[in-house]
Order: sequence, then structure tokens, then C-alpha cells
Amino acid sequence: MTVMGLQAVTALLRGNIVLPIVVGTLLCMSPVCAASYQTGFLPDCSHLHTSSRSGVYVIQPAGSPPRVVWCDMDTEGKGWTVVQRNTYTTEITWKESWTTYKYGFGNVQGDHWMGTEYLHLLTQQGTYKVRFVVRNKANVTHYAEYDIFSVESEASGYPLRLGRFLGMGVDYLTAYHSYGGTHDNMKFSTTDKDQDQYSGNCANYYSGAGGWWYDNCRNVLLNGKSYIYWPEICPSADCSSSLILVKPTDVC
Repeated sequence: MTVMGLQAVTALLRGNIVLPIVVGTLLCMSPVCAASYQTGFLPDCSHLHTSSRSGVYVIQPAGSPPRVVWCDMDTEGKGWTVVQRNTYTTEITWKESWTTYKYGFGNVQGDHWMGTEYLHLLTQQGTYKVRFVVRNKANVTHYAEYDIFSVESEASGYPLRLGRFLGMGVDYLTAYHSYGGTHDNMKFSTTDKDQDQYSGNCANYYSGAGGWWYDNCRNVLLNGKSYIYWPEICPSADCSSSLILVKPTDVC
């Protein structure tokens, strides 16, 4: 597909806003990648050549329409697909409906949510890993990585599945903590669809907070306006930014 073709698809996906496409050399090796390559798009950012730059690309996970995403080629390992970005001063409210979270919102060049449906389709293509990244007000970066990451179907509530913890410090997403329970295996909840384990709706409980994989209610919470919470790193929910990055893993 030509560069003009990629830009045309981008225009379709983003309405009247045409995002610039960063054109890099494509590396296609897996059967999933080969199938997507026939349509001109790769299934995720991991199939870009390692010399490609970070930027806006169009991918097409199996079963999904083409999607505009930000590919991170700078973080360790390269080839990460960015599925969430948030900043403390964001203009996004994050208190969106179930349907809005399903299909995604925001701008991939800034704060955004890829969409729970597309997260599901992306992570059903193979075995993926995830890196949750936060940065505090002192510009110190902290991350938690898990060697398996998937989001199951809408019919099952888009539950989060995480594997082995490979990150820094304490595991706040798969280990149980008395003040928030756990996040692993929890269904996704929004302001209009309560699927958590709390007596109320966790998506409405915290000021500025939105959709998330709540238990009772949170140990970690990255989807919020002026509310990005990570214990010990940002105990006042004032992390300056967050990222969720995914890419295929070698774990079977």
C-alpha cells in the first residue's frame, strides 16, 4: 500500500484529522503478520524494522479494522504498541461510557485509550506481554512488566489476564492487597457498567477516575483526569504520566 493509501485510511479512521504517518521499513515473519501484510498493514508494532522511528502507524490486528496507533521504538526491546497514554493535566475526562471505552478515544499522538475491543482482538493474535509505566512529579520512571497479557471478550466482561511479574518493586496488579484486592482476572468497569467486587461502582468512587479493571477498588489506577495512582510512587494519585505498552512475548 502506498503512503497516500495509508494517509487516506488514517483520514477515515480519525475523521477530519489526518495524522502524519511515519513510514518505516516493515519486517514480516510470522503467519499472522503475513496474513495482515496482504492487506498492507501489520498486526502490531513489533513487526516494524528495528531501525524504524517511534511515531504514528496503521496496524490491523486479526479480526479488526485498520487502527491508527503510536508505535514506541525507543523503549527497551522496541516494537511496543501503545494502548494507553495519560498525563496528569489531560483534557480527557476518562469518565466515558462502556461503548466509548470499547471503541477507544483520544488522540494517539497524546492521551488516549486504544479501546477494550481492540485490546481484546490485539491480544488474541498470539501471546503478548505488557509494561505498565508511570512517571512521578520528580520525573522518576517506574514500571511493572508481566510476561503474559490478554483481555478477553466483551461477552465475558473484558477481564484482564496477567502472567508472571517482571517489573520493579512490588507487584500491585496480580498480588492481593487488603486495601484494593487485585486487578488480575477482574472484569472491566465503567461509570455505566459496574462489574467490580465493591458494593458500589469503583469507576464513580474516585474523583476523576474512569474505566478500569477494578476489584475492591484499586491498587493501581491509570485512567483518570488529575488522578494517576501507583502506591509508593504516587500515593497522592499525582503521577505526571502513564503508559501501557504491549508486544508479543516468547512465553508459550
